[in-house]
Order: sequence, then structure tokens, then C-alpha cells
Amino acid sequence: MIDYSTYSDNELVALLRQSDVEAFNQIYDRYFMKLFDSGYKRLYNSVLCEEVVQDVFIKLWERRDSMSLTTALSNYLYTAVKYKVFDLYREQLVHDKFMQAVHPDKDNSTIELIFLNDLKAHIEVLVEGLPDKCRSVYRLSRVEHKSNKEIALLLNISEKTVEGHLTKALSKLKLELQASASLIVAMSWWLK
Repeated sequence: MIDYSTYSDNELVALLRQSDVEAFNQIYDRYFMKLFDSGYKRLYNSVLCEEVVQDVFIKLWERRDSMSLTTALSNYLYTAVKYKVFDLYREQLVHDKFMQAVHPDKDNSTIELIFLNDLKAHIEVLVEGLPDKCRSVYRLSRVEHKSNKEIALLLNISEKTVEGHLTKALSKLKLELQASASLIVAMSWWLK
């Protein structure tokens, strides 16, 4: 029996184009949990996330013979998950706009509160992923509203070091949030 786990992604894709089911199974085993984790960071719903990833793999199988990858398989799969998540959000926005048109007296405060809580939860997950010092400096600055001087005294580091950690923390958070920025803008515009 052939050990597909030793094959590179490119080799597996070549076999997939020939309808090799075992190559597909290896790709699935190799990427399912990684894609699930990636989708879950945006959806925070395991059932929806599993559906998204399953849909991506179904499309991969359906398009196997006509698929032409211009990027690495992993990039292709992660991008497919990202766009599928955006499609879900767009569908939800269209549904919500329709419901608002049908029921104009409907109060949006609940939707706004859910959106705000989801955004806060997402930011908290990102903050938890920061290195220890960056996380401490970020929380002291942005949550406890301490000045750089106060933080430097509390942590026994220089103000310049505080600025460096804060800059690093904010840069990382900004990069992570940019992935969903268009969604945030669209939702905040619609909720106005």
C-alpha cells in the first residue's frame, strides 16, 4: 500500500487531478483541522465552520480535473475558507436587510450588541495570542488606561521599551483585524 503522507502537496494535487481518492483523503486529513481552526477564528461557531470546510473540500473534489493552482495548495485552501466565510456574512447581511425592509420597526440594538460582543471576543482571542510582555503592556495601556510612564514603573522597564511593546502589540492586532476589516466596515455601515 502506498504511504500518501510522504507525498508533497504538489504530488497530491497531481494525483487528485487523476481522481485519486487516496490523494484527496490525504489532503483532507492534512488540512481539515488547520482549515477548521482558521474558519473558527472568524465564525466562532463550530457547526458553521465545519460546513464551510466541508464545502471547500467538496468543491476541491468537484473541480479536481479543471483546477489550476497558481499558488500553494495550503494558500488555495485557506483563501477558499476565507471567502466562504465572507459569503456567509454577506448572505446574513442580505437576509438582515430584507428583514429590516419587511419589518422596519424592528429594533437593531440586539444585533448591534451581538456584533460588538463578537468583535470584543475576537480581539480578546487575538490579545491572548500576543507574547507575554506585549499582552501585559497592551492591557495596562488599553484596558486599564495607564500612561507609558506608569506602565514602565509597574513593569520595571523603560518607557521606550513600553512604546516598543505597545507598537508591536498594536501592529499584530492591526494585521489580524485587517483580514476581516471589510466585513466590519460593511456591518457597521449597515447597522447605522
